[in-house]
Amino acid sequence: MSALRWGVAGTGGISRQITADFALVAEADVVAVSSRAQATADAFADDFDIPERFDDYSRMLDSDIDAVYIGTPHVTHFGLARQALLRGRHVLCEKPIGLNAAEVRELAAVARSSGVFLMEAMWMKFSPLHRLLKTLVDDGAIGEVRSVRAAFGAPFPKDGSSRWKPGGSTLLDQGIYPVTLGHELLGEPLRIEASGTVREDGVDLRQAYTLHYPDARFLQGASSMEEFLDQSASVSGTEGWITIDSGFWYASQLAVHRFSMPAGETVTEHEAQRQGHGYTPMLRETTQAILRGEVEHPLHTLDATVRVFDTLDEIRRQITAPTTERAAEPSPDRKALT
Repeated sequence: MSALRWGVAGTGGISRQITADFALVAEADVVAVSSRAQATADAFADDFDIPERFDDYSRMLDSDIDAVYIGTPHVTHFGLARQALLRGRHVLCEKPIGLNAAEVRELAAVARSSGVFLMEAMWMKFSPLHRLLKTLVDDGAIGEVRSVRAAFGAPFPKDGSSRWKPGGSTLLDQGIYPVTLGHELLGEPLRIEASGTVREDGVDLRQAYTLHYPDARFLQGASSMEEFLDQSASVSGTEGWITIDSGFWYASQLAVHRFSMPAGETVTEHEAQRQGHGYTPMLRETTQAILRGEVEHPLHTLDATVRVFDTLDEIRRQITAPTTERAAEPSPDRKALT
């Protein structure tokens, strides 16, 4: 086929940005949208000239679509993704793709048995700046990577949205970015230390975490939906360091810093042009991969997603455990378990 027919589940802000960016992908056509209310689906469809509109997600899956993008609140992601996979639809699901590693493993198993594409929409890994960062690191621009620092925190308005309801999670919503960056640059950690604040209803509000790696390498990360955190990031190595502008997960600029005697510090700045709202590269890569008959994308595989969720699960275990239990049962050394 010359173009992939997409359906969009959900009509919130993220779905609006994604649908606008789909318009920049020549091989993609958004032909259907679903919402809980027909009036909302109709209004969204009118705004984006989408021919099919539904107030029932299941009916949209039965329509003439090849793939679905899921942009609903994250507590619904697992169920909606599983339903689509079982119906033979390719799935690109907004992050987090599930609430824990067990859900992600189950979705991966369903996708593989159904022979369809599945990916979490971790757009950061597809952005031109992140691809440049990986190239610089892989080419030895700062020598051996020794540490990473990244955080995402902002006081989100308490507007009754899904982030503040049971199932909401700043770790899954914001913290997933620093953790994914650490996995991308340092791999799976051997040991994890974390602390944080969790409401009685289970909504985690803030956390700080250190991911430990062999030879004393580490990632320091933090996330919050109650206060601002420095949203830049840095990657430090044996021959220099890289700083990424604020909003590191969508930024367009980074700088490579090197130091020598007697020259002192030298700084080389790099800029990558953002496409659309920033989702276009991911949408283009996903669409083209599906059209090629692939069921995973090498930039963000299902196995890589599961490993990130293993780390997120351990962070959450530590921040929800009583202080005495946390001290008595530190994160296990993963190498010792293999």
